[in-house]
Amino acid sequence: MSESSTASRPTLEAVAARAGVSRATASRVVNGGDGVREPLVERVRRAVEELGYVPNQAARSLVTRRHDAVAVVIAEPETRVFADPFFALQLRGISKELTAHDSQLVLLLTEGRDDHARVGRYLAGGHVDGALVFSLHLDDPLPGLIHGAGVPTVFGGRPGWGDGTRGAASPVYVDSDNRGGAREAVRHLVSLGRTRIAHITGALDQTSAVDRLDGFRDVMVDADPRLIAEGDFTPAGGERAMRQLLDGCPDLDGVFAANDLMASGALRVLRERGLRVPEDVALIGFDDMLPVAEQTDPSLTTVRQDIEEMGRLMARLLLRGLNAGAAAVGSAGAGSQEGLVGAPSSVVLPTTLVRRASA
Repeated sequence: MSESSTASRPTLEAVAARAGVSRATASRVVNGGDGVREPLVERVRRAVEELGYVPNQAARSLVTRRHDAVAVVIAEPETRVFADPFFALQLRGISKELTAHDSQLVLLLTEGRDDHARVGRYLAGGHVDGALVFSLHLDDPLPGLIHGAGVPTVFGGRPGWGDGTRGAASPVYVDSDNRGGAREAVRHLVSLGRTRIAHITGALDQTSAVDRLDGFRDVMVDADPRLIAEGDFTPAGGERAMRQLLDGCPDLDGVFAANDLMASGALRVLRERGLRVPEDVALIGFDDMLPVAEQTDPSLTTVRQDIEEMGRLMARLLLRGLNAGAAAVGSAGAGSQEGLVGAPSSVVLPTTLVRRASA
């Protein structure tokens, strides 16, 4: 923008003069304040439209105490975030909801301890109205930093605490029925006549992986410990775990992987070992990420969770809490929600088994 165009940008004083009201009245209308008679409101709005006035966000924030910005904090390095379609789907849901409410998304990633400190300082600096945080690990310092910042927060996935630790009496979160979905997947393998069913877990410092492992154990109560191998939610992790399983239990005939990416890695190893899917080994994933599940050969039977909807609901819960005047929407200790009218509660979405060619 040129200097002349910047200088000629209409001011709030010009709006007030055009509307024939005081600057204070024009400011209250522009910033959504109360106490202005409707005829004057209409005159100010007409002046804003005629002049093409755009409110100064910094000045507006002083009046409304809102920044119309939300931090999205992903507790993963950027190499993982931009390689895994799960994060793209969740961000798309968040972005759609924030955009619909004229709020900006500020993306913050964490690579290490220095990044955690940076994120904590940013949140404490009052730059955003709230935070959406997901992919937490059990030893992650972020909840404590968020608690210190006092930022209203909604979590993606069930946090690994809920008993008052880390100052979080009642964290608000959006999650899927991980345990129930895992049970359904394993029961399907059993219904196919598979008896040596293995499980590739996700990273067990995340609650989603623990819940899916628990669902596997709900069905396979007496499973051979050699039929459980830990992965890390990546294709390479699925490959490593599949090799470990086949080395220990070459007669296995079914595999439930805790996400689609690990299932795709497991499929490559099964093919390398000369095993046919599903004839020799039936394979099921979790997520139903179409860029993965429909492009494997054979296409992947998987448990569907609505990842984009999870992101949308996270943003909706946060905005609902902010609009209700809740000072601490599920933050990791920024205050209790007791007595807050309109404060949101956690949501757990159902899952469904999507049957394709791999099982």
